[in-house]
Amino acid sequence: MRSLSEALAWVYALEPRGIRYELERVRAALALLGDPGRGLRVVHIAGTNGKGSVAAMVERGLRAAGLRTGLFTSPHLHRFAERIRISGRPIADERIVRGLADLRRRLDAPGAPALTFFEVTFLLALRAFRASRVDAVVLETGLGGRLDATNAVGDVVVSVITTLSLDHTDMLGPDITDVAREKAGIVRRATPLVCGVTDPVALAVVLEAAAELDAPVALLGRDVKALPDGLRPALAGDHQRTNAALAIATLETFARRTATAIGPEALASAVCDVRWPGRLELVRASRQRPDVLLDAAHNPEGATALAAYVRSLEALPSRTALVLGAQSTKDVTSILRVLEPIAEHRFYVPAPVRRGIDPRALAAIVGGDVHASVPDALAAAFRRVGRHGLVVVAGSIFVMGAARAHLLGVPTDPPIAM
Repeated sequence: MRSLSEALAWVYALEPRGIRYELERVRAALALLGDPGRGLRVVHIAGTNGKGSVAAMVERGLRAAGLRTGLFTSPHLHRFAERIRISGRPIADERIVRGLADLRRRLDAPGAPALTFFEVTFLLALRAFRASRVDAVVLETGLGGRLDATNAVGDVVVSVITTLSLDHTDMLGPDITDVAREKAGIVRRATPLVCGVTDPVALAVVLEAAAELDAPVALLGRDVKALPDGLRPALAGDHQRTNAALAIATLETFARRTATAIGPEALASAVCDVRWPGRLELVRASRQRPDVLLDAAHNPEGATALAAYVRSLEALPSRTALVLGAQSTKDVTSILRVLEPIAEHRFYVPAPVRRGIDPRALAAIVGGDVHASVPDALAAAFRRVGRHGLVVVAGSIFVMGAARAHLLGVPTDPPIAM
């Protein structure tokens, strides 16, 4: 491999292997590579919603405390490199090329495990963190927890479960008990758990798992303190105050467990200085278009938070439109019913990934116009609401990412739903 395009072509070609929800292959690969995750001080984060925001806040706080950090998240919004950050910066293209070339050589050898796109990317991250001698690593799970590739790392300092609700039921099980059991699979023996779960059925499952493993629990509403009124989260929405409280509790637990000094300034920086694009992000109006609100809401819980935020706007525009696309695995009926009251006009598009739902199927649930692309839908929405209206983009992180790239002229790598 000599170029980023060649390297990405190889790893993207692994997409047909899909998501293989098991740990045997990635553990074999870790052994083959000399276990690059060994000795890394890890914060491991799972949850239905909020895990990316909490991960970003925790990383920002650790960095503000003077630590060299590694952050692994998925999917990427615009560039593949966003998935792997060292001290807040996406890794360099040259490092991706070298890292993937070496992984390809090793994984193409006879007897090597056949890994998925996500698993290879995770290994690339661990090796980058190891080579950079980071002081702390924040890992966001990709799917579930128990059998997610990130759960193959052993040296976890603190585990975090943000919220739990029904999502990915095709992989995690049909009811909230199944989902909670899978997410609770990240709980480690005698390792503290910071828990933001409020659903009583799901919480009972998580607390039972923690008790069986003698894992002390810092529970939202009992042990996790509310965010002080003086701290205003950089990320918009009331739900981000809860995420911020979980992040602070996680940082305080990490500090105690590792004897690391994380002072009030670093905790405030975690909340007030964090950047996590595409989460209730407002792109201000120009002469050609109205305000655009971008959000990654892709399930009913996320849609509820988005709707609540729009209703809370002090100067809610009189004309509001929704641009939405989704994957076929999502509960699109519930998402649309939640968002229907906040927008009088709806414009549906295909999500630019495999398993994107036909926008005509969305229009059949709640009426709206169908468009072939995000730019086309945005243009139509702008015309409908005028310069002083509001256009909300949601339903899929990939649709939101495409809209953001179009509005801001951001260079992109192909999206991939892994």
